Amino acid sequence: MDDYGIDLLAEALGSDATDRSSGRGPTGRPQRLFERNDVTSLAKYIKSDACKNIYLMLGAGVSTSAGIPDFRSPETGLYANLARLNLPYPEAVFDIRFFQKNPRPFYTLAKELYPGKYRPTLTHSFIKLLSDKGLLDLCFTQNIDTLERRAGVPASKIIEAHGSFATQRCIECKRPFSDTEMKKLVEEDSIPRCKTCKGLVKPDIVFFGESLPPNFFGSLGQLINADLLIVMGTSLTVHPFASLVNMVKGRCPRVLINLDDVGGIGSGLNDLVLLGKCDDIISDLAKELGWEEELDREWMGTATSLETHEAAPHGPPEKDQTDGTKLDLEIEKIIERVGGSLSISEKDKASVEEAEVSIRPSSAAREEVKDKESATSRPETPQKDEE
Repeated sequence: MDDYGIDLLAEALGSDATDRSSGRGPTGRPQRLFERNDVTSLAKYIKSDACKNIYLMLGAGVSTSAGIPDFRSPETGLYANLARLNLPYPEAVFDIRFFQKNPRPFYTLAKELYPGKYRPTLTHSFIKLLSDKGLLDLCFTQNIDTLERRAGVPASKIIEAHGSFATQRCIECKRPFSDTEMKKLVEEDSIPRCKTCKGLVKPDIVFFGESLPPNFFGSLGQLINADLLIVMGTSLTVHPFASLVNMVKGRCPRVLINLDDVGGIGSGLNDLVLLGKCDDIISDLAKELGWEEELDREWMGTATSLETHEAAPHGPPEKDQTDGTKLDLEIEKIIERVGGSLSISEKDKASVEEAEVSIRPSSAAREEVKDKESATSRPETPQKDEE
């Protein structure tokens, strides 16, 4: 985090003079805003005049039902499976130094995760509804999959904390690169290069060794305007993103929708924890809000966002229809193709060997990489993920 971001963080935290555990408001009296710890009480609050500015924090669990594999789950995550391959270490595929030496593994992975192959989830369509109804102020997301955009959420309402596939530029001269040409080259298994300086082109995803986007830090001060903070599908372990939960005012209600109880949410008087799959809970919330038909229409409309030839479902997703099988198959396919990208020409093999020698971390350096996730954390993309 740069000095500007730290100053904003301190300013926002310092503005919160209330005691979160007591939920005291301007009168000094405890104010419990939820009648019960359930979806019905959350819906009632959202419909009230007190709730005008909703802020969201999204992690990998929001995209699980889209079939996108997550990165960090200990046994089933992408990094755990990449450990099988001939990489210096699994995270090297997102390390800027390794990318400069050998970009092929990243672009093989990028081809599998590229926008248009996955459909927004019911939760993404709910976010679009919040925006349409004038309730969404900002949506902070750790995910790089652009599914918020593809669901129709305005770009001005999205803060992609770890960047995304939405734009790309040369890593040397920083010139933007054409969306159309980028997609064409990725699909052709070609390595995109800048037309001006011939430098490597990379999506604006935050790699290890890079700073988070300026708009992330520039938007932190707005969190003090929140009337409601909803945190979905995240383990709240990656900083500085995880710190956002403490940047809303003490009397602002915080809601966690997740598979696991994380981040200390639930300790405050106006905290609400709803455990389960994001789509299931959001479906129940939409019913309580009277938005069920609208949500179904929005989600069915996302079928056109797919750019593959696979048939899209015609009706709303059923609860629990997605088990681990789809994700397991997707991961196996990705690992096989990334592995294949490492069995390449002699020239590329030499690049891999050179990269391994120059950047293979010691055990101490590995710990340093993990620590640096606080400032250059990895994007999330679903299941127990972040969850």
